[in-house]
Amino acid sequence: MDGNGRWAEGRGLPRWAGHRAGADAVRRAAECAPELGVGVLTLYAFSSDNWQRPAREVMALMRLLHRFMRTEAANCVENGVRLSVIGRRDRLSLPIRRAIARAESKTAGGERLHLRLAIDYSSRDSILRAAQRARQVVDISRDSFARFLFEPEQPSAPDVDLLIRTGGERRLSDFLLWESAYAELFFTPQPWPDFGRDDLAAALAEFHRRERRFGQVAA
Repeated sequence: MDGNGRWAEGRGLPRWAGHRAGADAVRRAAECAPELGVGVLTLYAFSSDNWQRPAREVMALMRLLHRFMRTEAANCVENGVRLSVIGRRDRLSLPIRRAIARAESKTAGGERLHLRLAIDYSSRDSILRAAQRARQVVDISRDSFARFLFEPEQPSAPDVDLLIRTGGERRLSDFLLWESAYAELFFTPQPWPDFGRDDLAAALAEFHRRERRFGQVAA
């Protein structure tokens, strides 16, 4: 979800205002995704490398995250959305960890959309931890290894079909590397705060035009 800071700076606003507008875009995406046939939506909210950003910006992001968890759970329940978080939690504050746990518990019955937020997440770290957990397993397959990618209490999800990156960036940036092995990539210059239903529909339309062979010969 790139482009929040640049979106704000281009309007003469502080960067945190861009992140706040980005939270509104998260709400829009969660509302329209099921209508467009999306069952699982994973949003990269805060990477493990984002801790290196200026302290004031990190604090603003954490406050926004805390407020989102407290205020959006009811909307998720009303709209049949299951909310879960992937990534490390030990570096998050106790109030944020509690807010996450409450939101996950409250929305656990949602079946219309599984909305996953990647927070303090690094795909490389996830794969490394999976390798450490799986080292005692003698006969391991791709599927069984994939189950080690998340903490035991975190629900798994199918492989990524479509990976969308906003804000004009054209790299994966340590996001769901294992799960995106055969993902279709879609890059758009649209900054995340301006990303809406029409943008998601356009990305999905492009996805459906592509031929997916998974290493096989086309039929």
